[in-house]
Amino acid sequence: MARILPSLDALYVFEAAARSGSFKAAAESLSVSATAVSHRIRALEEALGCALFVRRVRAVALTAEGELLLAAVTEGLDGISAAIERIRSGGRSKVTVSVTPEFAAKWLVPKLADFQTACPGIDLHVHASYAAADLNGGTADLAVRYGGGTFAGATAEPLFQERFAPVAAPWLKRKLPADAAQWPLIHMNWYLPQQQAFDWPAWAEQAGLPPVLFRHGTRYSDGTHAVQAAVAGHGVALLGLPLLAEELRLNLLEVVAEPVLHGRFYYVCMPDKRQVGAAVQTVKNWLLKSVV
Repeated sequence: MARILPSLDALYVFEAAARSGSFKAAAESLSVSATAVSHRIRALEEALGCALFVRRVRAVALTAEGELLLAAVTEGLDGISAAIERIRSGGRSKVTVSVTPEFAAKWLVPKLADFQTACPGIDLHVHASYAAADLNGGTADLAVRYGGGTFAGATAEPLFQERFAPVAAPWLKRKLPADAAQWPLIHMNWYLPQQQAFDWPAWAEQAGLPPVLFRHGTRYSDGTHAVQAAVAGHGVALLGLPLLAEELRLNLLEVVAEPVLHGRFYYVCMPDKRQVGAAVQTVKNWLLKSVV
């Protein structure tokens, strides 16, 4: 049975406009004029006999028919893209996972040898950035995010809970004074607002100590630099224990004292509108099983 379909070019333009919510933005992403986008959408609507968008002053919104078409077009284009990528890569699958730089360096990268053994047919691309990747737009297939479990454009499964504690090089730990307010402190300026609550004043309050006495010390905006400073013995750092598993195992760092502050969870996130293939599911399952 012959398929009666609009041109692939028209569907591609439609998908870009629907994803961006703007004919102008779609035109910029496709390197064509906004008039060309408008003409292609109008021709597609005439061919289908219905409106696909509600036109507004500076944006467009999908009609019910537009939503139905978008789901089908997105799935089809994703399938074509995945097939082309596999052909180009000799039949191998590519999966892109978005994580923060600290998570990549301290948790994911040390496990990649295990990943290559467990998933030999998948090429994993690690997208390390503080910006949240657009999962439905295809910037990444998976993401690991920290927070309360609700993330726009994504479904989430808990990976592990963050726990913050003071850590220091073993030799420095042995020399620290009993009064914690006299410790040389290393502070981390967290990028994520949800982590800002877990700082030295918060730890002091939980320990029953005056928070105002815990504001001195060196500050870092990069978590890997804070870890390096702690390993070098420059001070006591308040850091997340799950991301320090290797340093703790090798006895490069030790927990100095309680209390341990319990933070939120890291979650493995998948797109909630874009269909993903078996390879993405395989990587998600590997991530969930890799928690030790």
